[in-house]
Amino acid sequence: MTSSAKMNSEPSPILACTVCRDVQNFDLLIEDMEEALGEQWGDLNFADALQFFNQPESGHLEFIALAVDDFDEDNLPLLLEIVKSAKMRRIKTLLVAEDITPVALHQLLRSGADEFIPYPLPTGELNAAIGRIRKPEPVADQPQPAQVALSGNAQSHEGVLIAVHGLAGGSGATTLAVNLAWELAIADKADPPKVCLIDLDLQFGSVSTYLDLPRREAVYELLSDTEGMDHEAFGQALLTFEDRLQVLTAPTDMLPLDLIGSEDVERVMETARHHFDFVIVDMPSTLVQWSEVVLNAAHVYFAMLEIDMRSAQNAMRLKRALQAEDLPYDKLRYVMNRAPKFTDLSGKARVKRMAESLGISIDVLMPDGGRPVMQAGDHGSPLAISASKNPLRREIAKLALSLYELDKADTQAA
Repeated sequence: MTSSAKMNSEPSPILACTVCRDVQNFDLLIEDMEEALGEQWGDLNFADALQFFNQPESGHLEFIALAVDDFDEDNLPLLLEIVKSAKMRRIKTLLVAEDITPVALHQLLRSGADEFIPYPLPTGELNAAIGRIRKPEPVADQPQPAQVALSGNAQSHEGVLIAVHGLAGGSGATTLAVNLAWELAIADKADPPKVCLIDLDLQFGSVSTYLDLPRREAVYELLSDTEGMDHEAFGQALLTFEDRLQVLTAPTDMLPLDLIGSEDVERVMETARHHFDFVIVDMPSTLVQWSEVVLNAAHVYFAMLEIDMRSAQNAMRLKRALQAEDLPYDKLRYVMNRAPKFTDLSGKARVKRMAESLGISIDVLMPDGGRPVMQAGDHGSPLAISASKNPLRREIAKLALSLYELDKADTQAA
C-alpha cells in the first residue's frame, strides 16, 4: 500500500511543451493539449525554451508546439534557433501559426519544423498531427511506394507542357488533368510517350486521391529547396501509376500557395520537360505570382468552365487580368464541361451566346459523364480503367490522341 502511494505521487514525465509568447493567446491550443496529453505537458516562453532543452527534464520530450502569430515575426531569428535546437535533440516541432507571412512560415518549415497547423485549430487536427509525429520512421527494408529513377544522361528535349485551370469550383479541372494524362500515357502501345502529371494545388490538390497514391514528405522537401534539385531528387519525389504514368502529388499538408516562387516553379517545369514527352499540370483555381510562369511555358492552357453565371464572370475576369498584364492570352483554350448533348438545341444555343458575349471561343465540349466519373475518382482509377465506354472518357481520349498526333507530326517535321 505504501509503495503504491509512493509510485502514484511521482510526477508524470513531461512529453510536450507549448512554446509561445503568451499561451493565453492560444486558448484552443490549451484545450486540445489537455485533451490529448492530460497533465503531461507544460508551457514555455521563447527565452526559456532554449534553456529547458539543456536540462535533464527535457529528456522525455516528444515534441514542442511552437505557437506564433504576426506579432512574433520580429523574433524570427529566435524562433528559427528554437526549431533548430529542438531538431538537434531529436525533439519534433509542431508549428501552430496564425496570420504569419508565407516567407516566415517558409523559413520555419525549412529550418526543421515537422508539422504545420493553422490557428484556430481545425477539429481533431492536433491529435492527428501528434499521431503523425509519434509514427515510427519507416525501416529501410520495408516496402516503399514505387519511385522513379531518372537518368541524368537523358536526351535533352523540350516536352509538351499542358496546364489545366478550373474557373469555378467543381468545373472538372482535376478530372480532365488526370484522365488526359492517362490517355496520353496509353496513346501508343508500341511506343508509349513518357508522361508526367504535376499537382500544383498545394492546398486542395486531389490528384493523389483520383489515382489512389500516397502523399509523401519528399514533395515538400523538393518544393522547399528547388535550388538544390537535380534529376535524382526530382525522380525520388515522383510516384508511378500502373507503370505508365509518373505523378508529382500535392504535399502532405495544406501549404500557402506563396510558399513557392516563380523561380521554384520554373525549375520544376524545366526539369519535368527535360525528362518527359508530356507534362500535365493541374493548377490551383487561384491566380498567384507563379501562374504567369506556367502560362508562359505552356503550349496549351485549358480553362475549364460550365454553362453558369459564375463560370462566365470568372472567364471574363481572367481574360481582363491577362490582357491587363500583357500575358499570352491566346494560349487559353476554353473547355466546356457538362456540355449539352447533340440533340439539345436549346443548350447548344446557350453555349454559343455565352461564347459570343464573353468574346471567347469554346474549343472543346465535354459531355456529362454522370455518376461513373465521381465513382472513378472515389476508387482512385482513371475512366479508361473503371468506365471505358463512358462518353466523357471517349471525348478525353479523342483530345489526348489529337494532342499526341500533333506533337508526333511536329517532331517528325523537325
